[in-house]
Amino acid sequence: MMLVTLALMALLVTSLWLYNKHRLSYWAKRGILSPPGLPLLGNFVDVVMGKPGRWAFDEKVYRNYTREGLGGAYILLSPILYIADPEMIKQILVKDFDHFSDRQSFTSLHKNDKSMNESLFNLNGEKWKRLRNLMTPAFTSGKLKNMFHLVCEKADTLKAFCLKEAAKKPFVNVKKACGRFTIDTIASCAFGLECNSFEDEDAVFPAKVQPFFAAGILRIFKFMLVATFPFITGLMDVGVFPEEKFFFQQVAEETIAARRKGVRRGDFLDLLLEAQASEENSSDDQTKAKILDDATIISQSILFIIVGYDTTATTIAIASYLLSKNPEVQQRLRQELQEIVKEEGKLTYQGVMDAKYLDACIMETLRLYPPAPNLERVCSKDYKVPGTNITVRKGDIIEVPIWSIHHDEKYWPEAEVYNPDRFMPENKADIVPYTHMPFGGGPRNCIAMRFALMEAKVALSTLLLTFDMKTAPGFRDIDLVNGSFLIMPSTVNLVLEPLGEE
Repeated sequence: MMLVTLALMALLVTSLWLYNKHRLSYWAKRGILSPPGLPLLGNFVDVVMGKPGRWAFDEKVYRNYTREGLGGAYILLSPILYIADPEMIKQILVKDFDHFSDRQSFTSLHKNDKSMNESLFNLNGEKWKRLRNLMTPAFTSGKLKNMFHLVCEKADTLKAFCLKEAAKKPFVNVKKACGRFTIDTIASCAFGLECNSFEDEDAVFPAKVQPFFAAGILRIFKFMLVATFPFITGLMDVGVFPEEKFFFQQVAEETIAARRKGVRRGDFLDLLLEAQASEENSSDDQTKAKILDDATIISQSILFIIVGYDTTATTIAIASYLLSKNPEVQQRLRQELQEIVKEEGKLTYQGVMDAKYLDACIMETLRLYPPAPNLERVCSKDYKVPGTNITVRKGDIIEVPIWSIHHDEKYWPEAEVYNPDRFMPENKADIVPYTHMPFGGGPRNCIAMRFALMEAKVALSTLLLTFDMKTAPGFRDIDLVNGSFLIMPSTVNLVLEPLGEE
């Protein structure tokens, strides 16, 4: 019996070793360079231990292991193909989108996560396409214009809060303040709720949303396990979303019930409910199941909070930091904004969205610090990469290293220098297409991109018209959080001097 057990164990170990060897030679057999991987883990250890984060590993592959625009890596035993050439990126994300319309699915069977499986981010195939088409009208210019006053109200609250903080403290934690602004704005624009996080240090909304952004090796490991082995993690009851998700689910359910009693605000939730009603009344595609049920609407509302909270707050805070380090840029931008106010009497939707230097400052911020450092797609059918003899097979994951491309001197001379003039109208023709992708690219780019930009522009404009911003003593460089999927500064401390005061 002992011999049989030992023989079975030896067979199992040998089988695992052979399978591991087979998987970790996936790219080498196809002539694609990749960093050496560890048994079963691949390059996972590099990913979670990289400093300052995932983008550091992407940079390693981009600089050392890409040849003719292609490089390889392994997350656990999943092979990842890096696409580093802008023309290839355009081909894959746009021209041949039908081969790469899907994302790697994080479909979790855990009770905490099931509702999030229906989010636009996580859906694929025809279901994703139909939901995207239903949601797109919620982000038209007309709809955003109707929400503009809500964003301005929250920006005024941000200004009042910063004035109080600046009066009693030597510097202000702008990152924290901007986080309060974005959560208040999203609560208002997504749910029609006033969470008043500036007035209450222990406000519920920011306290409940923060766990979604907790960084760490364990969190990344869970996501990778769910993506790679969904059935096994389902049996093990591995979840990736915190318990706080139920708070937002309950808020959404209660708000939907209130809206159906006649309360209307013209916000994101109203627009989804209108789309739902339109779908239910439509005579088209009667044979197809309706996709926008209440569970799906709730999922999109929670997604709006998760995706929009920290990314936009980070963009505003880092833009403020970069302007504080570049006072001549700050003054030039302030003059543009003062001209808008002089002409219009106040900040207006059209004035803010048409401000060329404001847009350039935001875009250069997003080049240096893109909220999502990479972009990934899953191949849905075999695809031969144009100009190569490489065939991407169905199920292969491709990744675009956005951070690395944004910092490549080949496309961006003096790439580490903050220079908004790169994005002024007279210079935009010099930008190589698909070398600036802070919101992704192709039909599956960020659906809420224009809302996020409007939010960031309004907040930054309000701060600049109120304060002269300077870096706080001892705070000279951004310290990015390790163990995160996103670009997140740990803090941004700035001296905010009200204009007109010495």
